Amino acid sequence: MKTTILLILLSAFLISCNQKESSKEEKTELEVVAEMAPLALGNTIAMETQTVLAQNLMKAIKTKGTVHALAFCSEQAIPLTDSVAQSLHAYIKRVSDKNRNPKNKANATELAYINASKEALAKGQSIEPKLITTENSVVGYYPIVTNSMCLQCHGQPEKDIEMASLSKIQQLYPEDKATGYKAGELRGIWVIEMDKK
Repeated sequence: MKTTILLILLSAFLISCNQKESSKEEKTELEVVAEMAPLALGNTIAMETQTVLAQNLMKAIKTKGTVHALAFCSEQAIPLTDSVAQSLHAYIKRVSDKNRNPKNKANATELAYINASKEALAKGQSIEPKLITTENSVVGYYPIVTNSMCLQCHGQPEKDIEMASLSKIQQLYPEDKATGYKAGELRGIWVIEMDKK
């Protein structure tokens, strides 16, 4: 009799666990991401934003070339970033110490992180993301490191950047500071601001 009761209780427990497990599977991607630690959550948001921008940029390059992609980027990068930010319930921006768009200029706190990250890279160390907690939010800084695709618009003028592209950059951004990079250098950072809740 005791064995039968134990088997019934064990079965009920296992069924209950399976139901909890299936309800976990039904969570939306956003709910799963929201349960992550803030540093990991911010990284997921930064990578999602970078993926959206890179896919759109590569499409623009493939369809009409780098010069067209520059115009596309100048018009669409911030709206695309804002659209991802809205869907992921965060404030997202890209900033740099050598900004192309004046709206992407790093402030003093961001600049301190950029400089420390550049020093780490120069010593052969990896760059670690950083988390800053304010009264109402958590802000994550995540590095943006150049690759070969970046160099088409951010590399060495006349070596990596074609003259037509360089001319378009100068037309769109007369105060551009964002050229002269090599692969593997810190181009800027993602700044992801998340509500503490």
